[in-house]
Amino acid sequence: MGDFGTLFPLAIGYIVVNGLNPAGFLVMLGVTNIVIGLVYRIPMPLQPMKVLAVVAITQKWSPSMIYASGFAMGVIWLIFGITNFVGWISKITPQSVVRGIQVALGAMLAIEAVKRMSTGWALGIISVILILLLRKNRYAPAAVVLMLLGAGIVALKGEFQNIAPPAFRLPPLTGFRGDDVWQSLVRAGFAQIPLTVTNATISTAALIKKYWPDRPVHERQLSLNQGIMNLVVPFFGGMPMCHGAGGLAGQYYFGARTGGANIIEGIIEISLGLFFSASAAGLFSAFPAAIIGAMMLLVGIELVTFAKDIRHTENLLPLGTTVLVSLVSNMGLGFLAGLLTHHILQVIRNVREQTP
Repeated sequence: MGDFGTLFPLAIGYIVVNGLNPAGFLVMLGVTNIVIGLVYRIPMPLQPMKVLAVVAITQKWSPSMIYASGFAMGVIWLIFGITNFVGWISKITPQSVVRGIQVALGAMLAIEAVKRMSTGWALGIISVILILLLRKNRYAPAAVVLMLLGAGIVALKGEFQNIAPPAFRLPPLTGFRGDDVWQSLVRAGFAQIPLTVTNATISTAALIKKYWPDRPVHERQLSLNQGIMNLVVPFFGGMPMCHGAGGLAGQYYFGARTGGANIIEGIIEISLGLFFSASAAGLFSAFPAAIIGAMMLLVGIELVTFAKDIRHTENLLPLGTTVLVSLVSNMGLGFLAGLLTHHILQVIRNVREQTP
């Protein structure tokens, strides 16, 4: 449950705001968790691709657009894995631009979070306090406590009677429009690439090597993972997924040491998807928005704090350019603008150094 704090609010947003089918969403997440747990036999986090998730939720993308974005990411990461192109992308993307994308992403999430918290400030503030108090608690993880709190509030309001009873449902066959593939790439997909390269691929591989030095998983393998799973799940209602060093660190902190963590989580998700998907949709719709907002706010702030390691003046301009263009336009243009700014500054610096 170490990575649930990030997974829950984005998952709820996908289902409630974007209207993704809960059965497909949960079953595909569960099946992928089980397969990865069996293959790697170590904890391997599965998380929403954050740029895509945040942009999709804040801009209220249609399900077709979300499935198209997952398929596009699957194609890209399969190519990256086969050619090992991920190594070259990593080399030309400076840390300042990656941090800029994370800051812009965090700001967008925080803005949306405040809107949701405004529906009940007292509950939102209490939720934030609970998150801060329980953020390192091994026995009462903040995300789980907040889910129980939200369910309790729904029960006290008598809204459980409006929620559909348990029923067996299979994941639906889903699809997308061809033009949604390119639109999703322009709006967020291209900006997702450097974050997936750094956090979900390079950083995750490095952390696995640290925790399990005798069982390394290389960047190319992670690229292939992300390619294959994102080529499959969009056709059964799944979201765009990736790995993540933060999720892995959280799982390890809470005691996960084997792929059994993924298998147990997967069984829970498949059970919820098959038998309680209608109930989950109703519960998520009735779930207090202020609690969701509090969870999103802390995730947003955490993303913004990643910029604290950018200290040199020459790195602040690419970071600021990335953030500004991302917020006023879209993440894809923000990434390109920051990358261009960085390399222009690098050329100017080289010319100055060569001038006598």
